[in-house]
Amino acid sequence: SFVMSPKCVINMLLVPFHNVSTGALVVTEPLNFWGGARVKPKDTKNSEPVYEPATGRVLCDMIPCGEEEVDEAIKSAHSAYLKWSKLSGMERARIMLEAARIIRERRDEIARAEVANNGKSITEAQVDIDVAWQCIEYYAGIAPTLSGQHIQLPGGSFAYTRREPLGVCVGIGAWNYPFQIAAWKSAPALACGNAMVFKPSPMTPVTAVMLAEIYKEAGVPDGLFNVVQGGAETGGLLCHHPMVAKVSFTGSVPTGKKVMEMAAKGVKQVTLELGGKSPLIIFKDCELENAIKGALMANFLTQGEVCCNGTRVFVQREIMPQFLEEVVKRTKVISVGDPMCEETRMGALISKPHMEKVLGFIKQAKEQGAKVLCGGERFVPSDPKLKDGYFVSPCVLDNCRDDMTCVKEEIFGPVMSVLPFDTEDEVLQRANNTTFGLASGVFTRDIARAHRVAENLQAGTCYINNYNVGPVEVPFGGYKMSGFGRENGQVTIEYYSQLKTVVVEMGDVESFF
Repeated sequence: SFVMSPKCVINMLLVPFHNVSTGALVVTEPLNFWGGARVKPKDTKNSEPVYEPATGRVLCDMIPCGEEEVDEAIKSAHSAYLKWSKLSGMERARIMLEAARIIRERRDEIARAEVANNGKSITEAQVDIDVAWQCIEYYAGIAPTLSGQHIQLPGGSFAYTRREPLGVCVGIGAWNYPFQIAAWKSAPALACGNAMVFKPSPMTPVTAVMLAEIYKEAGVPDGLFNVVQGGAETGGLLCHHPMVAKVSFTGSVPTGKKVMEMAAKGVKQVTLELGGKSPLIIFKDCELENAIKGALMANFLTQGEVCCNGTRVFVQREIMPQFLEEVVKRTKVISVGDPMCEETRMGALISKPHMEKVLGFIKQAKEQGAKVLCGGERFVPSDPKLKDGYFVSPCVLDNCRDDMTCVKEEIFGPVMSVLPFDTEDEVLQRANNTTFGLASGVFTRDIARAHRVAENLQAGTCYINNYNVGPVEVPFGGYKMSGFGRENGQVTIEYYSQLKTVVVEMGDVESFF
């Protein structure tokens, strides 16, 4: 039921877009949100086109927020925070559960908007939306349990601690999981009594505002979750704003360093979820079928655009031939194409420059001696409307060495580098020889070895006999240059709250003076 006309206005709440097909979404509503409503941009002069990855057509314009708009959004968040932080955990939980319910109900239309903007397959996008509502539901459950301690002191005196919110938190999202990251950052923030101003990636501005509308509909105070659009400049304004208490950033290492530096000027708390070049170690005593499935899941989800992907696949030499044969066979039949189709398993990369960068990595790998066993080329689907989409066929590289660029640097595309190894000690040393430390994985039937390897891998997550499973109950975050702080799990409450100690004297003051 879509009119393909630029004048077509879609109010994302009123028009269900269950039926959006590739190339059909037109976004003309403003993508900023504060004070409980969408806000028209003040100045359109720095606008940037946002592309639909599957077709290469312009989806909408991203108009960055300037200083005045960022200030309005933060002040709006602060006034909402004053109301929200006074509610009990139970009251906050009720509203958050309602938000989770609405997301569950609109899962398909949010997923379709996500696909139009990000390019991943609809099957994956639906899972992302499920993870988002589960995350909000999980933190709704934690909100009423936030509590402090009571400490008995001599003479009937005592102390107690209170877990209090920080205030206005800033969330800066990445383009690979636009809606899910907005939920991962806002859910613990809101559970603790904070407000949030969220800046999506300039490449995926479309769906965060849907989350803002859902929170509003669920009953949060106006201004509690706001969306400001923009790139580095807008991000800088958010990090430097004196009313901001904390910044949570997901993205690249270089940008993460800048965020940390900017936040340091105001001594603001920071959570950084940065890149990875994670090792996946496959021992000869593994259940090979599962290891193969694990390697595919570790490399090709979201077209390989996943920070915790296990892109260095270390395979014990004895099983290398069977492993490669089977992985290549299955990689060749991955269905690449229209991401809105249920049968598609891999959609389009985020942008043309990114696609060219990924293809450049593959070309360089060949020059350095790697052997392309399959894929690694620009893919043109048969559907004429997808001819300008940013598709790359999934690639497996053999004959890799640890010192190759494709093995050391994060490619962020559908490229699996396979490396042989002989012994456990050797592979651990090689696996840890990286500046990153986000995730890692091991496939083995030997239970002692599994736990021993997990203990010795320097990474925030280690998957045993699986890869890329991320339940919201489990903390997620990095070691080394992959960042610090955690998302998901109970521990994240500590990153969105602060502890106050109250000391109560029941007797007389003992004084030296």
